[in-house]
Amino acid sequence: MNKDKIKPNLMYVEDDEVLAFITKDNLEENGYKVSHFPDGIQAYEAFKKENFDLCIIDIMLPKMDGFTLAEKIREIDYEVPILFLTAKSLKEDKIKGLTIGADDYITKPFSIEELILKIQVFLKRKKIIAIEKKAVYNVGKYIFDYSDLTLSYKDDHRRLTQKEADLLVYLLENKDRLIKRSEILKKIWKQDDYFAGRSMDVFISRLRKYLSKDKNIEIENIHGVGFKFKC
Repeated sequence: MNKDKIKPNLMYVEDDEVLAFITKDNLEENGYKVSHFPDGIQAYEAFKKENFDLCIIDIMLPKMDGFTLAEKIREIDYEVPILFLTAKSLKEDKIKGLTIGADDYITKPFSIEELILKIQVFLKRKKIIAIEKKAVYNVGKYIFDYSDLTLSYKDDHRRLTQKEADLLVYLLENKDRLIKRSEILKKIWKQDDYFAGRSMDVFISRLRKYLSKDKNIEIENIHGVGFKFKC
């Protein structure tokens, strides 16, 4: 049996040839199958043809930048974990990465150990979600099918991102109680810092908009403390 068939299949997009060679070699030594692409267009074309378990994407890429690539990947697959590599320390760049659908980011220079740890966390989380989250929820006048990430109101159907769906499930499972910001951040974002907090606020605003057709649904903001979901 070809062992590559049972190895997690990673997409790695990086235009720095030396860094790419070293990182790819280390990941393969740690049991991963790695497909490396030097630019966003090649990566996007490959993603349309092949199934990947996780995407590692540098933000500064030739031909198609990492943000655009991630957005295009999310149009095809709402569940695959996306991990950004960035040399930038600007808050706006990190927040943008999280809000367009990325799961996390690592700032360069990074250690291989840190990268592998994050890969392990997200691959494990993906498997747990696939096993445990197969429910259909009634959300006021909406029907929320977690299995295909669909939020429906009558004949209007909206496909959510994985993180939007995870957040909505958590709000539903804790409705009518005050949920602290730190609790949501640790549960859904796996970190409690400024960037994750800004990202969470964007996602809460999105859910409010998606659910606005039912006036009995409310995501109440308890300023400085957290949120209370009512439906």
